[in-house]
Amino acid sequence: MNIYEALKQLKGWKKAEYFKWKHDIRYDQTLPQKTEEEFLKMIGNKTMNEFIKWERTAEYKQLLAIYLDSCIANDLDEIYKKVSELAKTGETQSVKLFLQLQRDISNYAKAAEKTFSVDEEIIEEDDDLEI
Repeated sequence: MNIYEALKQLKGWKKAEYFKWKHDIRYDQTLPQKTEEEFLKMIGNKTMNEFIKWERTAEYKQLLAIYLDSCIANDLDEIYKKVSELAKTGETQSVKLFLQLQRDISNYAKAAEKTFSVDEEIIEEDDDLEI
């Protein structure tokens, strides 16, 4: 599940808009980010109090975990590229780190493949019902 799918499941659109505003994860990145005052006007609130209170809930923390997981994936991509470049120059520590990253990524990819193969099996399953 990605952060956008999780945000769709929230009760109340204002929470989803707040989360996207706070973490700047709008789809259209060409538009400038709204100020706090512009954001409040857009959603029709006078204060941020309900959102500050919401940030202390388990629901918000779970959304934050999903969001940070995607950030980690992006960071891992950048780190991999830099370590790979250094490892190709023969730097010993970079070579060791590169090999460790390679093993970790391989394990993660295998787990991801299992997840997707389970989804494909569910889709391919035919119950022989006719409409």
